[in-house]
Order: sequence, then C-alpha cells, then structure tokens
Amino acid sequence: MMLFVATLLSPLAGGLLLGWMNHSKLAARLNILTGVTTFVCSLLLALQVLADDHFDALGGWFHLDAYNVFLIVLTAFVGMTTTIFSAPYMQHELEHGRVDARRMRLYHSMFQLFQLGMLLGFTTNNIGVLWVSLELATLATVLLVSLYRTPASIAAAWKYFILCGMGIALALFGTVLIFFTSSSVLGHGNEALTWTLLLQHASELDPAVMTVAFCFLMVGYGTKVGLAPMHAWLPDAHGEGPTPVSAVLSGLLLNLALYALVRCKMLVDGATASELAGHMMMGFGMVSLLVAAFSLHQQRDIKRMFSFSSIEHMGLMTFAFGIGTQLASFAALLHMTVHSLVKSGIFFTVGHAAQAMGTQKMAQIRGLIRHHPGIGWGLLIGTAAIAGFPPFGVFTSEFLLFTAALHTHPWTCVVLLLGLLIAMAGLFRAVQPMVYGEVPEQAVPVQVNMLPVYIHFALALLLGLSIPVFLASWYDEAAALIISTSVEVTIL
Repeated sequence: MMLFVATLLSPLAGGLLLGWMNHSKLAARLNILTGVTTFVCSLLLALQVLADDHFDALGGWFHLDAYNVFLIVLTAFVGMTTTIFSAPYMQHELEHGRVDARRMRLYHSMFQLFQLGMLLGFTTNNIGVLWVSLELATLATVLLVSLYRTPASIAAAWKYFILCGMGIALALFGTVLIFFTSSSVLGHGNEALTWTLLLQHASELDPAVMTVAFCFLMVGYGTKVGLAPMHAWLPDAHGEGPTPVSAVLSGLLLNLALYALVRCKMLVDGATASELAGHMMMGFGMVSLLVAAFSLHQQRDIKRMFSFSSIEHMGLMTFAFGIGTQLASFAALLHMTVHSLVKSGIFFTVGHAAQAMGTQKMAQIRGLIRHHPGIGWGLLIGTAAIAGFPPFGVFTSEFLLFTAALHTHPWTCVVLLLGLLIAMAGLFRAVQPMVYGEVPEQAVPVQVNMLPVYIHFALALLLGLSIPVFLASWYDEAAALIISTSVEVTIL
C-alpha cells in the first residue's frame, strides 16, 4: 500500500512544489528528482504486484495486475528520462526568450500533473475514473502545447482541446451506456463501473448495448490514440509544443488511450461472445497505418513527420490487440515498449537538432553528423530503429505481429507490409539529407544531454537481440490477461 501511495503522491507533490519554484535550474533538478522517485517507487510496486499476482487498494477503487503495472513502470521510466532531457533543453528555451520564468513554472508543474493523470488512469479500477484521468492528462498537455504562446501554438492547443474534447465526450457516452446495462446486473452504485466486477459479469451484460457502447468508445478513445481519421490534432500538437511534450505525447499519452480501449474490448468480447470489437480495432489500425505511411512523404516539419510515425505505430498496436490472440497481444505489448523508448529518444534528438539549426523545417536542417555527431548519429540510428530495422526491438515485435496475422488473417499481411515499406521510405527520404551534407551557416552550438537517448536506444537494441526471461514472462502473463475468446496462439 505504501509503495502504491508513494507512486501516485510523488508527481502530485512534485507538481505542487514546482508550481511555486522560480529558480529554473533548481526546479529542473527537483523535476528530475521527482521523476527518479516515481520510477523507483513504480519499479518496487511492480515487483510486489508480480509476486502477489495482483493488487487491490482503497476498497477496490484501484487494481493492479501484470498488464497495467507493466505500463506504470514504462510510463515512470520515460517520464524520468524526459525530465533529464528537458533540463538543458528548457534552459536553452529560457535563455533565448521563448519562455519566461512563469512559463517555466507552468511547464514543470503541468509535466508532473500529466504524470499523475497517466498513473491514475493506469491504476484505477473504475472506468469512470479512467475517463477522468485521461481528461486530466489531456488538459495538462493542452497547457504544455500552448506554452510558447505563439499564434501557431495556441491554434494547435485549441485544435487539440476541441478534437480530443469531442472524442472524450463520445467515450463518456460509451461509458454511460456500459453503466446503463451493468446497473441492471450490479446495481446503481460504484460496482457498476468497477472494471474487475464488470469483467466477472461480462456475459450478463446486454450484447446489443455493449456493441453500441464500443462504437462510441472506439471513436472516442481512438481519437486520443491518434487513429485515422480522428488524428488531425496530433501533428499540430507535436509540431508546436516543446519537444519534451512531444516525447511524452507519443511515448506515453497514446498508450493510456489504447490501454483504455483494450480494457473496454475485453468487456465487449465477454458480453457479445464475438470478434466484432477486435475486427473494428483491426480495421482502424490498418487505415491508420496506411494514412500515416503516405502522409510521411508530404511533411516539411521534422516533428510533424515523426508524429505521423507515431500514428503509424499506434495503428500497428491497435491492429495487434484487435487480433486478440496471445501471440498478437504479446507482440503489441513488446511493440508498445520499444515504440515508447525509441520514439521518445528520437524526439529528444530532434529537439536538440532543432535548437542547433534554429528551425524545425527539414529543408534547412543539414550536416547534423558534422555539426554534432551525437545528434546526427542519434537521429539516424533512431530512424533505423523505428523503421523496423534489425536487430532493434521494433523489428522483433513487428515480426511477431506478422506471425500472429499469418495464423489468423493472412491477407492483412499484404496491407501491413505495404504500409511499413512506404513509411520506411518516407522516413529515410527525409532523414538522410538532414544528417549528411554541409553544415548551414545558421547552425549554432548547443548544450545537449544525449544520455537519455543512448539509454533508450540501448534498451530497444537489447529487446531486439534477446528479451530477458523475466520480461518475456511478464509480457506473457499480461497477454494472457487481455486475450479474447478467439483462437489462442501458444508462444513457443
């Protein structure tokens, strides 16, 4: 219980303190300390949960199992490394007048509030509180996206707020429909929204109502996941907000929305005894992959380009969870891990590259390897990793996904392969000129911290070479929790 409380209270206390701290360098250190504390507590909590199989707290309001505690650790880890990266990055923004002391306080405070919303969403056992936590994380990131207060950043934040507000409203209506049918089984109290009880009584829920509810949830939470055609907010939010915000948006927030969608799919599978929900997720996943793959070729802004890469990979994860077998779920969890690591590492590199070149326009970014080898090689290696080149973990997870698809829906492999090849071509077409060539005149030296990048890429490489036994068992146990009633594939 103490570890659980400490995991949630750490970002809350840190956010409150940082909201009043004027000294930017001291605030950056406290931000890092809060991130480290949250990660250590989450890791110890995960070990406790795995030892006890599951964990319930505060009268059943919170529930932890192998699925969500894995995501808690991932969220805390990426949050911690992002605080390390953001210290020199935001100090550079402060020194060049893009933010002032007041906005620095807002940045540090909202970053920790975002972490609180994420951890609350992953740990809650109430699907209503899950909805609230997603809204909390969204509101915190809206303020972060508009941090620079330029017309473009305010427009992006407004677009983000409106589109995701509409999406979350649809998700709320889907949640209300679940309560409508569950209240006839579990009563009109909190029990009718308690996920563990809903799962136990899923077969007693009205299948027609649950089907309609999932349609709203698919579009609502799918908007937050960044699935096409509800993805329009994502490139603007990435392009105009501070780079640390782009890292946690792609690496963390999209995961929480997908987590909520998968939890709801489990209820619908039990209520309808069909694969309807899974087929919907597979359809949205393939459409998102293709839309993102072709859109990559049209981008001129480096952060917008990698935001479409995030849409591509969230489509792959959604497709994998939609298949519903244990192998596919294993692949989706692994892909979620390596995508969060690699994509956040890429955005760390992109942030330093944009500061060094004074622009995010890809046509004006050249000679990164000559100007700063760490930035140039980081961007090139990160692009190779996210494009699915072996031996990085993205290749391993995509290979497992193709294997699962061949067992269940072989024809989809053609669509997946086409989308991945088009996306890979778009990425290298844009990145190759940026890392090679002559250094432009506007390039300036910048203080960088590449340690988080090296850590993320090294972990992604290790997961591609050999998944540790304890981690494979963790993924396997989590996958067993979320598989549907469709055909199961045994991981050999």
